[in-house]
Amino acid sequence: MYALFLLPLLYIIIFKYVPMYGAQIAFKEFNVTKGINGSPWVGFAQFERFFQSHEFWRLLKNTFSISLYTLIASFPFPIMLALGLNYVRNRRFKNTVQMVTYAPYFISLVVLVGLILQFMDPRTGLINTMLGWIGIGPFHFMAEASWFQSIYVWSHIWQNVGFSCIIFLATLSGIDPALHEAAVMDGATKMQRMRHIDLPGIMPIAMILLILNTGQMLETGFEKILLMQNALNLRSSEVIDTYVYKVGLVSQAMNFSYATAIGLFKAIIGFVLLLIVNQTAKKLKQESLW
Repeated sequence: MYALFLLPLLYIIIFKYVPMYGAQIAFKEFNVTKGINGSPWVGFAQFERFFQSHEFWRLLKNTFSISLYTLIASFPFPIMLALGLNYVRNRRFKNTVQMVTYAPYFISLVVLVGLILQFMDPRTGLINTMLGWIGIGPFHFMAEASWFQSIYVWSHIWQNVGFSCIIFLATLSGIDPALHEAAVMDGATKMQRMRHIDLPGIMPIAMILLILNTGQMLETGFEKILLMQNALNLRSSEVIDTYVYKVGLVSQAMNFSYATAIGLFKAIIGFVLLLIVNQTAKKLKQESLW
């Protein structure tokens, strides 16, 4: 039993806890030649610099708005899809829908963003062509800062809704069929069975996923945002993750301490959100992490 526990424990220690040693440079003025231990301590100076930066509120607003938009818009769709598929009796139709909805998950982000850019192209894009048929447009969607977050969120839903519904389908398959048989004999409709049997059955899993998703709410998908970003939509597309990447690795004056401090600040906010949602779930007598 302990041997089975050993490998996951070693993985967590080596790849999750050991790297935390480097987080101390957030409180130092890191110098590559002096190393982590030789660099001088500066306390919370890197954090104060970030809080006083003119970028602070814009980054925080963009990160929270994209995260909340994604969480609120994407959470119900896998549940709705799973409930719908659970009542489909035509096997071929069900398999087709599952294949069509699962497939986008396996498209690489680079290809996905390439497709988005092609579809949104103001001259040859499919969306502008279709809008042109009814006399609207063309629009340069990727050049409008106000469009960026919606394009990001709904393309995320399109890519992930099928794969995310698998866990709800698995949960629905574990509900006792006798409950449905009894409901049918009592004359319950499909909507009534969804409301009184299926939704309560998947609610514990839904709550756990909601808590976990809230804990990762500020993980906005760095690669996708960076690929979709351009100078014209930067006002609404610059988030903490992309800013850390630019400050820490792209800038000519790379500042590892400053980038680490910003990343640490984001991690602490995510942990606090996780605690709040977990405590709220406990007070509402729902499933919680601890």
